[in-house]
Amino acid sequence: MMISGAALAVAASVVMHVAWNLIARHQSRDAYPLWWVLLAHLVLLGPWGAYSLFTEVQWTPTLGKWVLISATANVVYFVGLRRAYEHAPVAFVYPLVRSSPILIALWSTLFLGETLGVFAWTGLLVSVLGLVVLARVGGNAHDIRALPWALLAMFATSIYSLTDRAATAHIPGFGGLVGFITIGYFASWLALTIDLRRTTGSWRPKARIGLPVAVVGGLCVGLAYALVIHAMRSMPAAIVVAFTNAGIVLASGASIFVFKERAAWKARASAAFIVCAGLLMLSFRN
Repeated sequence: MMISGAALAVAASVVMHVAWNLIARHQSRDAYPLWWVLLAHLVLLGPWGAYSLFTEVQWTPTLGKWVLISATANVVYFVGLRRAYEHAPVAFVYPLVRSSPILIALWSTLFLGETLGVFAWTGLLVSVLGLVVLARVGGNAHDIRALPWALLAMFATSIYSLTDRAATAHIPGFGGLVGFITIGYFASWLALTIDLRRTTGSWRPKARIGLPVAVVGGLCVGLAYALVIHAMRSMPAAIVVAFTNAGIVLASGASIFVFKERAAWKARASAAFIVCAGLLMLSFRN
């Protein structure tokens, strides 16, 4: 079973993640909510995180290497995600991107010497199968154009997840983790701004999101992932990331039962059930 502290961190991150995504789904695509939310994180949490990171952490070349790799992977992730969303809806893209636990487990085995039992690998495979089914239900034949970008974002997720886990050995406090994330978010926000300028001719999105939405999103997007990294201190990165996919299940349930989005609801519910089955297996992996 999961260690209680890690379980609490993952549960809190899932709640924040679902809250942010439910809010973002009602924003205009022209507003490009992710750009505003990253900016809100930099304004609201960036100063505290940066201060903690640079005053409480003993800097070493190894930590600098993790920061550089993580920030680069974050840039690739956010740019890939944005490009994928240009070709397909969230319902198709995001479950594919969140299928990264298999890659994370593979890299952990090959490069970090971690070992996962047969039950854990089976749980990961089953949960990812559910995500793939969920993506197939949410997409159509034209959405295949988004597939390369979604897979690129998934690959980038697997890279920064491993480097972020490695960085926890050098960052003792939670504030330092927020600062570590802030570096990657700042680099990503700059990259998205440049990409916006190149594709739209503007340095910011055409529309704005409301201030309450920006504040809630800015707080959730950073704190949720800092909690995920914190949970990685005592759990394998692949397992932690897999458990955070419970947020997709909750969001799917909310879309069906709260927002009454009944299109293909049986297929979506079945896919969510498969994800839950895999996560249940991971809960009893030991």
